[in-house]
Amino acid sequence: MAEELLELEDELDNGDGSEELYEKINMVVDKGQEPIRIDKFLTNRIEGATRNKIQQALDGEMVLVNDKPVKSNYKIRPLDRIVVFSNRNPENTDIIPQELPLNIVYEDDDIMIIDKPAGLVVHPGCGNRDGTLVNGLSWYLGDKTQATEPEIPRFGLVHRIDKNTSGLLVIAKSDKAMNDLAKQFFDHTVHRRYIALVWGDFEEDEGTVVAHVGRHQRLRKIMDAYPDGEYGKEAITHYRVLERFNYVTMVECRLETGRTHQIRVHMQHIGHSLFNDETYGGNRIVKGTVYTKYKQFVDNCFTIMPRHALHAQQLGFIHPRTREQMYFESALPSDFTSVLEKWKRYIAARPLKDEEI
Repeated sequence: MAEELLELEDELDNGDGSEELYEKINMVVDKGQEPIRIDKFLTNRIEGATRNKIQQALDGEMVLVNDKPVKSNYKIRPLDRIVVFSNRNPENTDIIPQELPLNIVYEDDDIMIIDKPAGLVVHPGCGNRDGTLVNGLSWYLGDKTQATEPEIPRFGLVHRIDKNTSGLLVIAKSDKAMNDLAKQFFDHTVHRRYIALVWGDFEEDEGTVVAHVGRHQRLRKIMDAYPDGEYGKEAITHYRVLERFNYVTMVECRLETGRTHQIRVHMQHIGHSLFNDETYGGNRIVKGTVYTKYKQFVDNCFTIMPRHALHAQQLGFIHPRTREQMYFESALPSDFTSVLEKWKRYIAARPLKDEEI
């Protein structure tokens, strides 16, 4: 049981949570504030901030005064409205570089695009000190030996996807790229499309789920949806039906926000848990018949795809240096396509009967 809880905690820590890696700090300068440099002012006002980090944020135009970026030597004035975009990316210290297979779709001096397989944890955490994507990146970009900063190269996780979700991730290779991309995620301008196989059929061809997402108030290891908005963070998922198989449906999900486990929680919230999602109720027969052959069929599908059916298929953003529109697409992995083919054959060979659920 202890090992299961650790695994679940690791999965939660590695959820799709682009905005959880990023926060926005707002403040208004007091009326009686004397004019001092903004880097000194923010270093004193923000807990845990260093002069170096503040200067990096200023250089990356991540500090706005009255809605405009400023330089380190700007002297604040009374009633200035200051916004600081701050990433909470894990530090690259105490990382064990490991030679791991990385499916690098694209790379230049500023960014990398990784097509992550299901089962790969994104960054080290409780119970996952090594064998993660970050360990592999440290080896690929670094000196191939165990080290701590400054020998470990700087790179940033702008967003994450769950351990058992496959698909595309963008990695920033500099602080400037990290800040720029993180702001794009924060402003909801990044194009993200996921393909999911979920239980049940939909009445409509498309729709939107609006429900706050936060930690479950009783089961603290998982997340839950809160439609009244009194708990958790705002979360919006747009979905569109791609193909129907009577008992399950393939949908495209577009994230407007990026909360931890957002798609999985939202789909469960509207009664369509992801196929084989053991955390959110999809690893059992939710829709279908009472026949033994059907149960055997579903179990075979679970065996072929022993993880929740979610794939980060498309990713688009503005390049942090060239300002060009970048777009990437990842093909569905073989376990996903195999399960889809099995459902197509099953439904084609067996029409609906009156006794079906």
